[in-house]
This record gives sequence, C-alpha cells and structure tokens, in this order.
Amino acid sequence: MAMSFLQYGCSVPLARALRSRTFTTASTTVKKAKVLLGLPEEQLQQLALDFGQKSFRGKQLYHLIYKRKVKDIQEFSQLPLAFRNDLEEAGWRVGRSPIHKAVTAADGTIKLLIKLEDNRLVETVGIPVKDKDGSFRLTACVSSQVGCPLRCSFCATGKGGFSRNLKSHEIVEQVLAIEELFQQRVTNVVFMGMGEPMLNMKEVLEAHRCLNKDILIGQRMITISTVGVPNTIKKLASYKLQSTLAVSLHAPNQNLREKIVPSAKSYPLNAIMKDCRGYFLETKRRVSFEYTLLAGVNDSVEHAIELAELLHEWGRGHHVNLIPYNPIDGSEYKRPSKKYVSAFVSALESRKVTASVRQTRGLDASAACGQLRNEFQKSPLLTESINQESHSEVALAS
Repeated sequence: MAMSFLQYGCSVPLARALRSRTFTTASTTVKKAKVLLGLPEEQLQQLALDFGQKSFRGKQLYHLIYKRKVKDIQEFSQLPLAFRNDLEEAGWRVGRSPIHKAVTAADGTIKLLIKLEDNRLVETVGIPVKDKDGSFRLTACVSSQVGCPLRCSFCATGKGGFSRNLKSHEIVEQVLAIEELFQQRVTNVVFMGMGEPMLNMKEVLEAHRCLNKDILIGQRMITISTVGVPNTIKKLASYKLQSTLAVSLHAPNQNLREKIVPSAKSYPLNAIMKDCRGYFLETKRRVSFEYTLLAGVNDSVEHAIELAELLHEWGRGHHVNLIPYNPIDGSEYKRPSKKYVSAFVSALESRKVTASVRQTRGLDASAACGQLRNEFQKSPLLTESINQESHSEVALAS
C-alpha cells in the first residue's frame, strides 16, 4: 500500500511467503464459484445459449451486471423467471458481497469492510476529490489479498495476518461497492489496498481487464502497486498495459530498505531498479516510486540526495510520491514534521527529480491499510474451522 491514508500491507519475508502459498491446502482455498461478475459479454452470451436461451439474453445479463449493477439474479426482471431459476439451480450467482462496516471520515473518505463468501473481511476505500477546475474524481483503493504475506515494518495489514488471495470478481466488486455508496462513477482505481498485487497477478490482471473493458475505466486511470516480487515486473511489462506501475521503495539504499521492507532481502534494490528500467523500455510508461517518510528513519536531506542519485543512475523521467507516515497503533514509527517533508521535496527537486506529497486522507476513519479490519477481525465472523485454517496459515508463513 502506498497512499497517505493507506499504508502498504505486508507480512513475512518474501521467500517464506512464497513457500507458504505452496503449502496452502485445498480446505483453505476458495472453490471456483460460478460467478457472473467478471465475465465478458461474449461469455455471457454463450452462457445464455448453454441454457437454451437466445444470445440476446446474454447481452441483457451484461447490461444488468455492468450497467444497472444488479446484485441478485432474482432481481434480473428483464429475464424470464425460468432462466433466472435455472441459473440459480445450476449454482450461478452475481458475485456481490455485503458490506460489513462503513466508516466515513470528515473529509468524505469512506472505508468499507466487505464480508466475503467465506466470512473473511477485506478493506476498500473511496476517496472523493474535487479539483480546482471544478471536476470531480472518485478513486477506489482496492485490495488484492485478504491480509498480506509480506511484513513491511510500518504497515497495519501485516499485523492482521494473511488469509488468501482474492478472486478477480472480489476485486471488481470493491469498485462497484464504492460507486454504490457514493452514487458516483469511480474514475480512478489504485491497487494499493490490502495485499501485494504481484503475488496475485493472474486475478489482478483479470480484474484489470474487467474494470477497463466492462466497467469502462481507462487503463491510464488504473495504478498497480508493488513492494517488489522477483520476476513479476518483467512479466507485467510483457502485457504492455497503459496503466501506471507504482513501486514502493521507502529507502534509498539496500541496508535501510531491508529494515523497513523485510522482503527486500530476496529482491535487492539494484535488481528492482533494473527491472523498472526494463519496464519503462518495454511499455514506454514512466514508473512511479512510492516513498513513505518515517520520522528519523528515512526522511533526512541526505536520504533525499541518495534517492535522487539512485533514480538518476537507473533512468530518467522518474516521479516520486512522498507519503508522510500515517500513524498506526503499536508502531514505533512517527510522522515527520512539515519542515522535514518540505526539505526532502526541495532536495529532490533541486536535483531534477519531480516529487509530490500525498495529501493525508481519512485519518479519523482508521484509513491506514489494515487498521479497520484489525479492529473487527476478533469479532465472531469466522466459523471455528475457518479460524483454525487461518491459524495454520499463519504458522506456515512464520
């Protein structure tokens, strides 16, 4: 995670996290559900044909799911009752989950906890922004995992543990939930919520396709973030998306980065920068770098100078998003003063590195990533068996 209101979500060193995914048993994974949300129009037309309907019924399904955003098959009033019943009897469902909790901040930011089919909770955030020219933007900050298997030292998500990857429709439905609450179209999507998107690339890319082609959000309005997973930046580059890649650095050198981001031991800074240069050459899209400023840790002018030198060494045209730390309970880190933030920005800009400071949003809504979920995960949402599975997953990952 890398927004001022949402800190990156991570949980154990990368190598162990990758191994833990291998040991996840069938009982802890979500079965392949028959979900309509996420299917393109052609597949919905074929589905209608498979049920003995005309292909135009598939077009109607598409309209009901993506335009009218109906949540339940029995509310598909345009379709024959027999077709609706057949779909349900065959195990099909729309794929929308209920909202377990919504918290609204004074600035209009809304954080949601969505209760998934297996009773696990996932966070998503809606951020409304009115620009100076009067235009309105609504950004959905979406999660890609329930929890996160990478333990970034400053992040709340990792403290709640890791449960599983999200399916593509569980990512898409977060955007639809934000639209429903705000009664506005989402204009921007950032994969900066709970989890590491690159550890769930297949489902993230399927969700990206749906958001772009079916929900009609432009690729350039979508940002995929990563703290760095070996080989995945190269793989993502091969798809030549027009979306933004945001890489979370948080430190200008390897030694400091390992202290802040334990997974950095498995993916050295020079290697990740080399892959970022390759990504730019392959896609012609500038990589954005996220940098959470931690008071007294990585926020000095000397750190800024070192960061500028690192970026100039590996390419040109970089942009740095600076995120003053959003405090969380139980963390030893503190938020830097405005004076230190300003000095850091000046040091970068004087060395021809463009930088912006993220506006803090939703501090009064537990909006740092993982905070709201951590408040509720002790509630009796999970069955005894699921609780046991979650504990075994944490044991495997530690």
